[in-house]
Amino acid sequence: MTITVAAFYQFIQVPNPMALREALLPLASRLGLKGTLILAQEGLNGTLSGETDRVMAFLDALRAGSGAAPPMTDLTLKCAKAGAMPFRRLKIRVKPEIVTLAAQEADPSHRAGTYVAPEDWNALLADPDVLLVDTRNAFEVALGTFEGATDPGTIQFTAFPAFVSHALNPMQHRKIAMFCTGGIRCEKASSLLLARGFPEVYHLKGGILAYLDKIPAAQSRWQGECFVFDERVSVGYAAG
Repeated sequence: MTITVAAFYQFIQVPNPMALREALLPLASRLGLKGTLILAQEGLNGTLSGETDRVMAFLDALRAGSGAAPPMTDLTLKCAKAGAMPFRRLKIRVKPEIVTLAAQEADPSHRAGTYVAPEDWNALLADPDVLLVDTRNAFEVALGTFEGATDPGTIQFTAFPAFVSHALNPMQHRKIAMFCTGGIRCEKASSLLLARGFPEVYHLKGGILAYLDKIPAAQSRWQGECFVFDERVSVGYAAG
């Protein structure tokens, strides 16, 4: 049996995350899905696995919307195949944030930076006026990053606002490009910078994983490996 693993998120206003949980938990259980889904007033973020048609049925339900939530038609989604179910159980949790930054001014459902497709990323980085910032934590950056990227030196994402306060200046850093593993952290970080007055903020759509998937190694500005939060530990270009 082939299993589909779907990683997805969307920043969107959810008035009552607990009501959404009560609607989604029986649906996901009935479909036999496993994995984790985090719900908050700012949106949802999850990785679920199951038989392909059942995973797609769940995603279709999210896109259709319900009385508990608006239609989630802009899901950022990445699917992969697995030979066996990678998760043991289903967890749907309600939290204050779908990715914890602890900065109230950051609201990607209201305003976020400009998406840059992987195919256009190299051209943006070639602009000498662009400051490139890696929004990931220090242990992830140590495995690999983009050429010329600034490392904030953070231990956890909640330290990123302090890095912005002491290292970045909207009058000096007029053009900032940011990236992360799958897109969610840099989307929230871009919202933070815009709220703090930075005029031009860009972020890599789909994150490093989308870039590695779409840009050939010969054209790549990525150096090293990309840390991932699963049994693979890291991914990168094949040698040779």
